[in-house]
Formats: sequence, structure tokens, C-alpha cells
Amino acid sequence: MGAKFFGAAVKRREDPRFLLGEGRFVDDVTVPGMLHASFLRSPHAHAHIVKIDTTAASASPGVVRVLTFKDLERWMKPLPLFGAVPPGLGAVVKFDIRQAPQWALCRDRVRYVGEIVAMVVADSAERAEDAVDLIEVEWDLLAPVVDMTRAAEPGAPLIHPEWGSNVGIGFTHSIGDADRAFAQADATVAETFNIQRYVGMPLEGRGVVAAWDRRDGTMTTWNSTQVSHFVQQGLTGALGLPPHKIRVIAPDLGGGFGTKASGYAEDALVPIAARILGRPVKWIESRREHMSGAAHARHQVHAISLAARRDGTILAVRDRIWLDLGAYNVWGVVLPYNTVAHLIGPHRIKNMRVDVEAVVTNKTPNAPYRGAGRPETVFAMDRIVDCLARELRMDPAEIRRRNYIRPDELPYDFGMPYRDGNPLVYDTGDFPDALEKALEAAGYEQFRTEQALLRARGVHRGIGISGYVEGTAIGPYEGATVKLDLTGRVLVATIADACREVRTKLARAAAALLEAGPDDIEIEDGRVFVKGAPSSAVDIARVVQASIPTFAKPGVASPDFEASAYHHVPTVTYASAVHVAQVEVDTATGRVTLLRYVVAHDCGRVINPIIVEGQVHGGVAQGVGGALFEEMVYDDTGQLLTGSLMDYAVPKADDLPLIETVHLEFPSPRNPLGVKGLGEGGAISPPAAIANAIEDALAPFGVRITETPVTAARIVALLQRRS
Repeated sequence: MGAKFFGAAVKRREDPRFLLGEGRFVDDVTVPGMLHASFLRSPHAHAHIVKIDTTAASASPGVVRVLTFKDLERWMKPLPLFGAVPPGLGAVVKFDIRQAPQWALCRDRVRYVGEIVAMVVADSAERAEDAVDLIEVEWDLLAPVVDMTRAAEPGAPLIHPEWGSNVGIGFTHSIGDADRAFAQADATVAETFNIQRYVGMPLEGRGVVAAWDRRDGTMTTWNSTQVSHFVQQGLTGALGLPPHKIRVIAPDLGGGFGTKASGYAEDALVPIAARILGRPVKWIESRREHMSGAAHARHQVHAISLAARRDGTILAVRDRIWLDLGAYNVWGVVLPYNTVAHLIGPHRIKNMRVDVEAVVTNKTPNAPYRGAGRPETVFAMDRIVDCLARELRMDPAEIRRRNYIRPDELPYDFGMPYRDGNPLVYDTGDFPDALEKALEAAGYEQFRTEQALLRARGVHRGIGISGYVEGTAIGPYEGATVKLDLTGRVLVATIADACREVRTKLARAAAALLEAGPDDIEIEDGRVFVKGAPSSAVDIARVVQASIPTFAKPGVASPDFEASAYHHVPTVTYASAVHVAQVEVDTATGRVTLLRYVVAHDCGRVINPIIVEGQVHGGVAQGVGGALFEEMVYDDTGQLLTGSLMDYAVPKADDLPLIETVHLEFPSPRNPLGVKGLGEGGAISPPAAIANAIEDALAPFGVRITETPVTAARIVALLQRRS
């Protein structure tokens, strides 16, 4: 049932209404009697609140209420924290971890520009915003901490004094004996790479509408969130209500990418205001609010080194990693350990040592964004592999051929845990084949032949490679419900086991109706027939109706055509890909032009190629942004300098090349369909592949790319320093 659609290119059913402008987003939600909220956000990165005067704001036209921490103290609960250490991981890696509570309204000390200090509720959004400007706050400014490596040093000003340090998470982890491998190596290379702070920047910002029904004590809230169940859990504590009294509706989502997967202050404040005031309340985020108040992402520094033999065999990797968490450690071990678990990637490296410090700074808190630690660590690894290739005077493709794990070595056990605490064991894949397929599709050999001729004419083109292996579908389980109605329509709420159970029931009922054995029943295109006798075909609806007691013949199966199933996921599946980028660099202006981009990927069995390619292309576009354009920049006082889309550059359509995809299918044995995760993969490798390509293009100048984004200004500066 449906087998003919598995792997077929099927258009998405939701697209027509989006194309016709008929989507329904949070800002489209209107409830009678609705009020509007606006927030006073801290203009300082680090300060004590001495006094808040809301007198003028409260008297402003249209204002219903001005609320501070003191006004809502009975409702104030810490915002949700994530990323606890699973037992299996904690048994192997010893984490020094600190997490501090963050209140929905700041209690007495702000720690980043954009933190919420007060809330105004008025009869219009404009009047609420005007009243916010009338709130007067007396501040006692504190020394900000902006640079993460300095923040980790003893004596730095403390963001959470009770910690005694700015290190939110510290740990060391190793496999094999990296120090011994370095001592025995023929060659070593070392470099420090800086991966910038950049963000998901969805088209639709965040938004919340909340309505309290005092008749039955229920709260309904519409929220532009990726994690409606997390929002419900947070409101359970904040409102003191059981889960069944809280309904969270996530309408159409105009992009999320992880930005909308955190627990936010507004998620609680808008429903709290609705309950206190007894009227619906709405808040829609402005783009400026989004830039400073929504979760930021990325931002790591890697001091990484490789040890190798003369033939290019990599013996060991050592990496000292700093992560900038922003003002709060919201996501625990997720980002730092994801970074470590994905460092080695497809390479056959048996010796590793990493020292990690995840540090708080006076910046907007960080959270997972499409890749969640993987793009950063892949950038460091693929850049240092290219550095080793140049040190050994080898082609970057050849050094990868010699070090990629072969399919006959799978399942490949690294001797360390994954983030879920289970052993990190690659299940299926063929990394060398992905490399060759990507190189072939990108015309690698022809490019190398033409490259020297073009350089002689002053045209600087380069080609770069990046490969990754990604843990996906972390589980721990997935549920499904499938139901057949009287018209034969199938209602499905995800996955496959429940479908199989309903199919078995349908075949049993059809067998009774058609006087055949259940094993002889075929189901196709909404009809049921006996194998080899298509003339016996009847509609599924006829089978269902024939099973209803009123119509059923004696002995016909009961009309139970519904099933629920839960599939336990033992651990993650490992998707993988190789990306190849071709670029041309104008050495006079520093402009980088992407000529071609190829992705050879394995996501297990491909269910719908259209959606798969769309996910890859969208991820690559975001990766291009991280490689060439996007950066959240702060000054030394913790002020955000890129607080609007006038300053924060995102890629445009004409910045992207044609993205070519090669589908490789290596089904995973860890789920019934053999599928692997896909959504993050496109975004993981572009910064590394593009940076490698730029450095390759500029090889005659001896330029080394050590930070992203690789903007035109940075390229010009590098060339000027080399000359």
C-alpha cells in the first residue's frame, strides 16, 4: 500500500495555498477583544536595575497595564533549560557544567542587549510601543564580557558571580593516544580557525497570541514555534495548570531552523498577561527585536592540529575548542558535545584529544541552528585537512581518498559515546563512493587541468571539498496513528508500523469479502483485488462498509481499521555527504563568485526526491550565507552592530549557483524504512567547501583562510598583507 509512491517525486500538498497567499501564520490570528503587547528590552549588555518608573507609561493613551518582575513575581518561573547529560555519556565524559536560571522578566540584572525588562499591554500595538518609550529605568552599569577566549581566563568579570567562573561547560575527551601519535608523526600541521556568530533569520519572526477561557480554566495559545510540546511544558509550570488545560497551536511556520526551538520569555509572558487581564493578548516580533532577542548560533574557535605519515595517512587530531554560549547556558551539552562527536567525520582517525570550554558572554544566548555544532567542527576539520594536503604537497582529493573510512569497515565503532549516550557507531554508508561521485559530478579532474591555464591569464578559480557524517533522528521513539474512514480515505499521523497494521486488517476484511486468503489480496490505487484477478477489484470504501455489522455477512472481519504504533529508536542513524564548490575570486575587489556547487549525499532511502532536494538546496543556501555573508558583530561594550538587515547580509538568489545533487541510498538498519535524517545536512559543509575553494583559488598568493565569513573586505586585506 503506497509502495509505488515511495521514492516517487510527489508534489507537496501544502504548496498551492502558500503560493496563493492562503497560509495562516501567527500574525493572521485575530481574537475578539484582543490586546497587544510590547516589551522594554535592555539597551545595555551588563547592568543592575536600580529602579523602574512606569508612571508615565501607565498613563499613556490605550495602555491597560504595565508589568515588571515585581508585578508578576508569583508567576515567574525560570525559562526552560535543555541538554542534560544522558547517563551513558556521563559515565564516559566528565562534564563540569553550570546553568543559571533566566526569568521571563529580568529580576535585577541584565546580561545582554535585548533582554526583557518590562511589558506593556495596550489596545493597539502602536500604543503599546509608544508607552514602552515612556518607561524610565535607572541603571548601574557593569563591565561587559564580550570575547569568549578572554571570558574563560581567570580574573575576567563574572556574568554569573555564583559560578566563580564564566565557563558554562568544560570537559576533556580522548580516544586512543593522540600525544604518542603526534610524537611519532612524520608531519604535523596546526592552525586556529574562527567560525563566526550567525543566525537562522527565518522570513517570519516569532509571535504569540494567547486567550484565557475562565469558564473552563483553559489556555489556548498560538505560537510560531517548532516545539509546541516544549511550550506547553513551560506553560504548565508558569501558569500552574495541568497539560490538558493548555492548548498550544503552531500554525504555518515561516521558517524556524532551530531559532524557534528554544523556550522564550514571550512564550510565557503573553499567556500570563492574558490570564491576568482576562482578555486575549497578541505580540508579533519586529525584525530589530528578532536580531537581538531571538537565539543566536554558531561562534566557535578551534585551535586544531593533525599528525600524519608522509603518505598522507592521518594518525591523530588534537583540538582545543571554545564556544560562545551568550549570556546563559540554555542548551547544556548539546552544542559542545555535538561539536566533539562530529569532529572526525568520515576520516579514519583512531587517536583524538579535545579540550572544550563553552563560555558565557554578554551576548544574546546561543541555541542550535541547522546543524547544531556540526558546521563549526566540519569547518575546522576540513580546513586543517587541506592544510595538511598543502604541507605534504598532495591533492586535497587524494588525501581524503587515503583517509575516508571504507564501506567494508562499517559498522565503524569509534570507541566513544554519541550525544544520546549510546556508542558512536556508523551504521551504513560509502564515504569514498560519495567522494568520487561528487568529484565526478563537479568535473574535478577537468577543473584541475583548466585551472593552471586560467591562472596564467589572471583568472583565479579554486575548487574545495568537504565531507561530513551526521548523527540524525535522535529519537528515542516515534508514534503513529492510521485510520480508514467509511469513504476509504486514509488518515495518517506519521511513520510506517501503524500503516502495516491497518493494511493487515484491511487485507483480512477484503479476503472475507472476496472469498480469498489474506495473502492473496493486493491493494493499489484505492482498490482491492485478488492476485491475478484484477476484475475482482472493489473500492477500499466497499471493504470498510462491508465490515460494518449492519451490512456485514457472517464471518466478515470487524470494522476496526485503526492502529497506533510506537517504534523505539535504538540510537541515531548516520547520514553523510560530500560537497564540492567551485569559485572564482576577483583579486582586485575580493568578490567571490560561486560557479558550481555539488552535493553527493546519503540520507538512506529517499522517500520523495523533490522534498529531499529542496532540503539540500535550502541548507546549502544557508551554508553559503555562513561562508560568505552573515555575521552578528558586537563591539567591546556588548552592543550589537548588525542589528538590522541593513547591516546583516544574507545571500540573495543571484549569489547562489545551480546546486547539483547526487542521491546515494544506503538504508539504515535502525528503523523499518531504512531512512536517515536530512534537514541539516545541506547547511553543514558549505562554509568548509567554499573556504577551501577560495584558498585554492588564492594559492599563488600563499593566502590562508582562517575565519568566516570570507567577505570581499577580508580577502582584500589578506592579499594586501601577503603582498
